[in-house]
Amino acid sequence: MKKFIALLALVLVSASTMMYAQSDAAARRAERKAQRDAERAKLRAEEQVQDMASYQEAIQALKNKQFVLEANQVVFKNGMTAFVTPNTNFVLMNGNRATVQTAFNTSYPGPNGIGGVTVDGNSADMKMNIDKKGNVFCSFNVQGIGISAQVFINMSSGSNNASVTVSPNFNSNNLTLNGNIIPLNQSNIFKGRSW
Repeated sequence: MKKFIALLALVLVSASTMMYAQSDAAARRAERKAQRDAERAKLRAEEQVQDMASYQEAIQALKNKQFVLEANQVVFKNGMTAFVTPNTNFVLMNGNRATVQTAFNTSYPGPNGIGGVTVDGNSADMKMNIDKKGNVFCSFNVQGIGISAQVFINMSSGSNNASVTVSPNFNSNNLTLNGNIIPLNQSNIFKGRSW
């Protein structure tokens, strides 16, 4: 009987120890999860503040006509996409001058010497609207020797991510560039030969 009582006491002590260990492990997991959630929330808040600052800078650059959309993706007329380097694929506006450049990583140097096309022209008729949600819509015309096109910019509220559609006036070979709008003085672009 003494052995039975001792065995029963041992089972009860080990069961209570296991239950305590399980509840302690659950508490530690809950604490770690709360810490991770707090860190994520802090990072999201910092990211939102940074995105909003970039958004305000982009709006000011658009108003000043001193901006560059550095594209990281090009979407062709047929829906095919290509990921590209931002410093050689861009739409630039500097006052009344605009440049559209594409450059792909190919062995063919292209007319601009870096694998694509660079066209310069005079910009005119710039119109900019900001809707109630803060989305920005901007359009202007570019007229030059190598280009005659309409340019449409759509920038989402709260960040400087934008989409630029270049619509040539003499054909339907639309080109869309997705990237970030930044002030001209902060850009790091490499311009090829233009025509």
